[in-house]
Amino acid sequence: MADFVTHFSCVLDVGTVDNAAKALDLYNAFMDELAAEDPPSDGFRLSVEPEYGGTKLWMRDDVTGDPQQVVEFVLRCTRTFRLRGRWGFQWANTASRPRIGAFSGGAHLLDLGRRKTISWMTTDRWLAIALDGGDPESGGKG
Repeated sequence: MADFVTHFSCVLDVGTVDNAAKALDLYNAFMDELAAEDPPSDGFRLSVEPEYGGTKLWMRDDVTGDPQQVVEFVLRCTRTFRLRGRWGFQWANTASRPRIGAFSGGAHLLDLGRRKTISWMTTDRWLAIALDGGDPESGGKG
């Protein structure tokens, strides 16, 4: 039997040390919400690392994580701290043993100022579209 995991590691700059401290409170409240779900989400880990200047949040999986929860948390930070610009991250899906269809990944790009997704993709969907003769860049048949 294989264990399936999602790995990622990314940084979000929230601008000030005070914002980073407030973001830790936002994160704790967010994790409490996720823990109340049935079943609970895999979530992610977060810390403020001094080597990154104290203004950047380091988000990563523990054993496995949920990229969608990262997106939702970043959008909360965006609203709270009025962040601007583009931000994105990528993830990898893997398994502890070789399995057909168990390996993929993806990426998500946000417009922080507009607080919305610009684009996202998963490699398994991209490949399925391309193999079916479609245009994976447009998301469908060519």
